[in-house]
Amino acid sequence: MVFSGITYLVYFLPVFILLYHLVPNKFKNAVILIASIYFYSWGGPKFIFVILGTTFLDFFLVNAMHNQKTKSAKKKFLIISLLLNLGLLFYFKYCNFFIDNFNAILGQESTWPKIILPIGISFYTFESLTYVIDVYRGIHKPLKNFGHYQTYILMFPKLIAGPIVRYHDIADQITNREKNYTPDMKLSGFMIFCIGLAKKAIIANTLGMQADAVFKLTPEQIDTAAAWIGALAYTFQIYFDFSGYSDMAIGLGKIMGFKLPENFNNPYISGSITEFWRRWHITLGTWMKNYLYIPLGGNKVSDGKLYRNLIIVFLLSGFWHGASWNFILWGAYHGLFLVLERLFLGRVFEKLGKFIAIPITFIIVVTGWVLFRNEDLGYALTMIKKMYTFNFFDGKFAINNDFICMAIIAAIISFFAVSQKTYSLQQKVYGENYSGVGKWLAVLTGTILFYISLSYISALDFNPFIYFRF
Repeated sequence: MVFSGITYLVYFLPVFILLYHLVPNKFKNAVILIASIYFYSWGGPKFIFVILGTTFLDFFLVNAMHNQKTKSAKKKFLIISLLLNLGLLFYFKYCNFFIDNFNAILGQESTWPKIILPIGISFYTFESLTYVIDVYRGIHKPLKNFGHYQTYILMFPKLIAGPIVRYHDIADQITNREKNYTPDMKLSGFMIFCIGLAKKAIIANTLGMQADAVFKLTPEQIDTAAAWIGALAYTFQIYFDFSGYSDMAIGLGKIMGFKLPENFNNPYISGSITEFWRRWHITLGTWMKNYLYIPLGGNKVSDGKLYRNLIIVFLLSGFWHGASWNFILWGAYHGLFLVLERLFLGRVFEKLGKFIAIPITFIIVVTGWVLFRNEDLGYALTMIKKMYTFNFFDGKFAINNDFICMAIIAAIISFFAVSQKTYSLQQKVYGENYSGVGKWLAVLTGTILFYISLSYISALDFNPFIYFRF
């Protein structure tokens, strides 16, 4: 079940919201937990027991760790929990990758059965890790209520694709969210949810069809124009697909009384790759910083070790996205530019000014997305070569008017917040304090976006979710 599916929008979500608002406050977490188990079971019935079993073991392991008297004893329980979570992630997500590569080196056929990837395992594994590590570090005490812990891990708005939420950022809201459970917050949540749905259903899906049309062509059928059209279509598709999902998760969280962290902040107006990663998938970047980059020494080390840390973090960030060499290369590609910006490129961007640095950064990002999109490395590299050889001939694909119109809209929205005035206007749309007229306008706008999105979903037999497999 995905957020942009008819089953979710027409059946599951209305029933959940109705029940959630009817039950007394003390039962709201129970409603969330039951709905979350049902939501996950719909798409992965075989794997719901994996996540339930993991949360059960983790809960008692962390409480046992907290009760230990010595640091060495605590560390033993920490290691057990880390091995449990990372072991499951490795088995389900990376086992096939290492076995296939090992067999390729030996030149033999694999007899290992393909392992099916549980939905959203990377996201809920990272949240489980934050919980145990933060308790070990003394950032917060462990939960005493098992239901509260399961609600934190399994909460369906963020379960499949984030945002990745650290427990101490949401702890008080799980036990008491009266502060955020207000009409203004619910209206803001409704508006953000509908904006996210429109991003996904109207913009991302339309652009995704064009991207698929290009990437299905053979290299011989692609010229420079086709390569750039495919790359740009995918660049906007992945942004509106993933940020749309994040908006829906954040919006639904507000309706329920939760304030989930932002995941995107206009990443395509970045004037450097460093800035891009402060704006793109923010919660993953924060996780990598707190649990990997800083423990490695962060930037409080020699220049050589700093560059090593950046490369390690982004290699693992790429590998986190998928068990394939193209993701590893994509991570290395971004890590390389981060190192170059530390060496000299950052100063060059500053001297050029943001209105030159932004398009250069955007081109770097677009090129990287071609690597991300294609697991066939040879095809991806050929595609990138086509982008920069400036060889034009009659393409073997058609560009429809819907794509052209939607690409223009996507570009306008992506770069809308480039100035302070337009950014302030955007913040008002995503804000929580609407005026009297603004409230009615938000209801009307949200309702229109919701029904237009439903019509697109119903009319198009194309509704993928890119991050669903991560």
